[in-house]
Amino acid sequence: MSTSTETSPTGTNAATAAPAAATSEFDRDTAVTRREPGVYDADLSAGWTIIAAVNGGYLLALLGRALGDHLPHPDPFTISAHYLTPSVPGPAVIRTETVRTGRTLSTGQASLFQYAEDGTEVERIRVLASYGDLDALPDDVRTTATPPAMAAIENCFGASDGPTPQIPGSSAITERLDIWLDPSCVGWAVGAPSGKGEMRAWFGLADGREPDALSLLLTVDALPPTSFELGLKGWTPTVELTTHVRCRPAPGPLRVSITTRNLAGGFLEEDAEVWDSADRLVAQSRQLARAPRG
Repeated sequence: MSTSTETSPTGTNAATAAPAAATSEFDRDTAVTRREPGVYDADLSAGWTIIAAVNGGYLLALLGRALGDHLPHPDPFTISAHYLTPSVPGPAVIRTETVRTGRTLSTGQASLFQYAEDGTEVERIRVLASYGDLDALPDDVRTTATPPAMAAIENCFGASDGPTPQIPGSSAITERLDIWLDPSCVGWAVGAPSGKGEMRAWFGLADGREPDALSLLLTVDALPPTSFELGLKGWTPTVELTTHVRCRPAPGPLRVSITTRNLAGGFLEEDAEVWDSADRLVAQSRQLARAPRG
């Protein structure tokens, strides 16, 4: 990627929106290169594919990084994405636009495009997001939310425990994640799903990168889909995903809880909560997904 030093609309001098010496696969694979103001080049890595397409949370983080470079505020507060067509590994271009800039929040939109066989651009994702500064938020917390009930991490199940579930397609993303599923949510992996639309797990990145506001956009969509515990196999493509980042996560493993209450008409919702090592609710999301068809 280019390392030229053109000045961005936000006044920064780095053409590549990612740490210059990034050691994490997540940082390297979500890097975007500014071609011109509001236009970024990216390369979607095959390392973040699952079953039939590039993971939606990884894509959300990629667009989130571009918006973080384009807008004057550093952190995603809320970001809503509509997934229009499946993304595939390879080149992509992201086009960003400022909608409004205020003192504490700035709002922007972004679209990710890839190329059809005839060279025309095909829009894959469109997002609308508001950014702010998480470090400037007040400390006041009034909540009835509590961390999810979950077995200790040493009593949970990782990718190397038990038989490998027979799921068609790519599972490359699992090599980049450190996921330890609660024992109550692993029946699908041995052919005995619970019938409950629940997934709970300890979560981190396999290379040890600590969580931050940007990686939370991946975290909310990184666990196996709740449809597996409903007894359904196959791709569960996201239609729309909205994520709220509530505060900057503390170092250490995250706890993720995802639930589905209603599968109807071939679609299901997934509500996610992400808790950090300091027992704080750091992110929430809701997505609408298409239920597996087979």
